[in-house]
Amino acid sequence: KSIKQVTKAMKMVAAAKMRRAQESMEKARPYSKKISDLVNSFLLDEKNHELPEVKVRDNISKVLFVVVTSDRGMAGAFNANVLKVAHGAIDEIGKDNTDLICIGKKSANYFKSRGYNIVLDYIDFWNSLDFDIGLNVAQDIISRYMNKEVDKVQVIYNKFINVGKQEVCNEIFLPITLSDESIDQENQLSEMIYEPSKEIVIEKMIPRYLNIMIWQYLFESNAS
Repeated sequence: KSIKQVTKAMKMVAAAKMRRAQESMEKARPYSKKISDLVNSFLLDEKNHELPEVKVRDNISKVLFVVVTSDRGMAGAFNANVLKVAHGAIDEIGKDNTDLICIGKKSANYFKSRGYNIVLDYIDFWNSLDFDIGLNVAQDIISRYMNKEVDKVQVIYNKFINVGKQEVCNEIFLPITLSDESIDQENQLSEMIYEPSKEIVIEKMIPRYLNIMIWQYLFESNAS
C-alpha cells in the first residue's frame, strides 16, 4: 500500500510535467512556423542567397552535428533512435570531419566513450529549461558557423507526434535552406510591404529565426 501511494504520487507529478512540456511545445509551434515562413519568403529572392547565414559554401570540410537526447534513461527508444541516426550520419561523413555538440548526458556519454570529437555539451538543464538556455545553445552554434570553424550544421532530435510516438529528424540548421513549402507561398508573400526596409528586416529576422528554431528543437525533445 505504501509503494502504491508513492508511485501514484510520482505518476501525478509526471503527468503534470508532461502536460506543461506538451503545452509549451504546442504554443511555440505557430510562432516558429510563421517566422520560418517569413524567412523562406526572403529566400525566394536569390539576392538574399549571398547572406553569410544562407550562402552554401563550396567546400564542406567540417560539419557540426548537434545531437539532442535526455539526461536519463527509462524513455523507451527515445535516446536509442536519435543516437542510431546520429551515429550513421556522422560515420557517413567521417569522424575526423565532424564536430559534435551534445545536448543531454546520453549523447555526451555515448560519443565520448567512442572517441568522437565533442566540442561542447549541455547537461542537467531539462528541469529548468528556459529561453536563456536556448539562446546560449543557439549562440554557440551560430558563432562556430559564422567564424568558419564549421561549414555546415545539422541538428538531430526527436519531434513530438503524440505521447506514444516521436519522429527522429535530421535537419540542416545552417546554411539556411529554402523549404519546399515556400514555393506555394510565393504569390501570397510577394505583395508584402517591409518597414523600415526589406534589408533591415532580413538582417534582424535571421538571427531571431535561428534562435527560435533551436528553442523549438529543445521544446520538441522535452515533450518527447
